[in-house]
Amino acid sequence: MNIKNLILYCLLLIACCSLLISCGGNAVKQAEQAVPVTVTKANLTKTIFYNPYPANVVALKEVELRGQVSGYITGMYFTEGKTVASGEKLYEIDRRKYEAAYEEAQANVKIAEDELEKVQRDANRYTDLNQKDAVAKQLYENSVTDLSSAKQKVDAAKSELIKAKTDFDYSLINAPFDGTIGFSSVKLGALVTPGTTLLNTVSSNDPMGIDFEISETELSRFQNLVQSQESGVQSTPNSNDTTFRITLPDNSMYPYMGKISVIDRAVDMQTGSIRVRITVPNPEKMLKPGMSCKVLVLNANAGEQVLVPFKAVLEQLGEYFVFVRQLPTPNSKLQTVKQVKVALGPRVGSDVIILKGLDGGETIAVDGIQKLHDGSAVSIAPPQKQQGK
Repeated sequence: MNIKNLILYCLLLIACCSLLISCGGNAVKQAEQAVPVTVTKANLTKTIFYNPYPANVVALKEVELRGQVSGYITGMYFTEGKTVASGEKLYEIDRRKYEAAYEEAQANVKIAEDELEKVQRDANRYTDLNQKDAVAKQLYENSVTDLSSAKQKVDAAKSELIKAKTDFDYSLINAPFDGTIGFSSVKLGALVTPGTTLLNTVSSNDPMGIDFEISETELSRFQNLVQSQESGVQSTPNSNDTTFRITLPDNSMYPYMGKISVIDRAVDMQTGSIRVRITVPNPEKMLKPGMSCKVLVLNANAGEQVLVPFKAVLEQLGEYFVFVRQLPTPNSKLQTVKQVKVALGPRVGSDVIILKGLDGGETIAVDGIQKLHDGSAVSIAPPQKQQGK
């Protein structure tokens, strides 16, 4: 080998060594820049979750008791806050003058009927005589007029009797239906003004109504729920569950389930909402009118859904993304992530439902996503230990 060839060989050897050193350094550098992340599987999970709506309990029947006749309260026959039965006597307004007026009206009817009977006999006699031309025409016509007048007097007396009996009945105030009576607004001896003086309020106990507002955008869904109820279609994915549940003010779960009874006739143009009422049994009288509570409505997306930790979701300009792990290629030993846009569903505890973007089974980054971008190299770190564990 001459000197010239030896020099060329040495230069070629030096170049190859430099290239190998450069490639090795880049590989080490890339490995050092890999972002450590924890990962989890985005598996399909059977989820049952509810949307909460602020609500208020209402009585399906409620009546304000007001006196229809004037007078002083002479009797109260109930215990405030207790259950009363339909027709049960509650208040008495001084009945003496109404009883006297009723008895007088009865007597006037009897007098008018007796007078009618007498006039009827006279009219019958004059009618027979008139047919035989044995009586003056004037006397016959007078008897017919007297008979008509007597009948009108009987009708007028009976009308007065009905009025007197109504007033007499109104002087005794009874429970209009089974329910609970509240605190009395009057005491014994109080003067009652007809149609004005509020005596008390009676409300039904079982079942009860629960009213809440929904957005007009949800109206079609609730109308479909009504149709499902009417057709008897099971509207829940679990036969042990139900569409409507109620939480009480102390956050305890009410033991009875509800169903839609009324959707209001119109949407409020100011708020874009419409009122919905569900009815629930109330045998233990746990629910009281005016009580605040929450109606939990089974979400339409309940069932098999992709569920991921909420902290695995990155928000950018109102859009949401997750980072899906990509397996190493034959030309690279590095693991990378792909940024995938997703559509979020409701939160379920610390997780969130993914409506679009993932099919289930993908491995996604959870911790360390703030440092990632599409195509970032990652290294899989062990899951972070939760505090208190």
